[in-house]
Amino acid sequence: MLKVVAIRQFENERSFAIELENDFKIVFKLHGGQSNIILFESNTIKEIFKNRITADLELKYDQLDRVIDWSRESFINNNSTLESHYFTFGKIVWEYINEKGFQCESAEGQWKLIEGTIEKLKNPTYSIQLKNHRLVFSLLPTQHALKQFSDPIEAITDFHYTYTSFTAFNSEKAKITSQLKSQIGGAEKYIQKNEQKLTEITAVNTYQAWGDLIMANMHRISQGMGNVVVEDFYHDNQPIEIKLNKEWNAQKNAEVFYRKSKNQQIEIDKLKETIEAKQKEIERLQRQLTAIDEESELKSLRKKIEDAGKPTKEKQATPLPYHEFEFKGFKILVGRNAEANDLLTFKHSFKDDLWLHAKDVAGSHVLVKYQSGKSFPKDVIERAGELAAYNSKRKTDSLCPVVFTPKKFVRKRKGDPAGAVVVEKESVMMVVPRL
Repeated sequence: MLKVVAIRQFENERSFAIELENDFKIVFKLHGGQSNIILFESNTIKEIFKNRITADLELKYDQLDRVIDWSRESFINNNSTLESHYFTFGKIVWEYINEKGFQCESAEGQWKLIEGTIEKLKNPTYSIQLKNHRLVFSLLPTQHALKQFSDPIEAITDFHYTYTSFTAFNSEKAKITSQLKSQIGGAEKYIQKNEQKLTEITAVNTYQAWGDLIMANMHRISQGMGNVVVEDFYHDNQPIEIKLNKEWNAQKNAEVFYRKSKNQQIEIDKLKETIEAKQKEIERLQRQLTAIDEESELKSLRKKIEDAGKPTKEKQATPLPYHEFEFKGFKILVGRNAEANDLLTFKHSFKDDLWLHAKDVAGSHVLVKYQSGKSFPKDVIERAGELAAYNSKRKTDSLCPVVFTPKKFVRKRKGDPAGAVVVEKESVMMVVPRL
């Protein structure tokens, strides 16, 4: 155990030493990322904390003081390298000097500025300043100081608390700003995707017209025809070819086209509804972003973050996990994706609903909603099967096997991936994939 005999601060250096008896010294070198602790015996290094800082291995205890020549002559001789010559000035001091017009001054004017700055540093005014969105502690006076002090201990203590609060404020503000921008970006992508889908659906929404044209030309259409060419009274009586199902008569073909048109219109309306909801959500998020951006106090910022947090999420409308169709008075629900399939089958179903899925391939779960006292008509089951086939990997097949069973016979095992289920009892039918 060695006694402390002295504490030494090195000149113009961010280092100090604890001097011990028997000529031992512990040097604390406070150089940010290059900080180190070095044990000297006399003028020789005995131990070093960070061996990777190899330059420190060459240090000599009696050479740690760094002398600056403050004379006019030295100023003139080092005029082209003043920042390295006056190395203790640092960024804040040089910013102060340059703000005074240092670069535009003559050599004499520059010297007077240097002299005046040195004098102010000898008799400092301690101030907390905001410069380029960063909080700094300065020994120089300014008209833009947030706070000024005459006592250094009071000044540095206040700076600590101010800096801590300022850092917390900016960190929290940046975090919530990033979250809001991310939510806005996600909503914009959602709108873009659904507007594209809406455009595609609207562009091919000709089923209503085809049904009308078939009904107007029933006398020309007989069962067994694969197509018919008629005058399109919607487009200046230009000839148009309409593909038909050979197994159906004219009225049945028209009925199918009307049904497809109705289902398409339901999907179009749903898409417009979700797009409008997302647009309103973006407007709300942008209002929150503006309010956050204008905030300047930590306490009120946290209050606005709280107001924009949980309540916002609770107010957000959760999109339904399915597309809805209607056929002969029965609702048919088609899952949107694997996760939505689970929600549809296990959260939006009744045990007596009819459950369908394309056999042995990935695809949407489909439910036909049960109506009290009614059995499921064969053509309703077939229509739901067509949708299950169309929304599966067998979409382009000529015929697709579809499993159907009451929902009560469908269960999910623990650990199964999204959309995967076990069917205990099933029937299978063959259908043509159709939207």
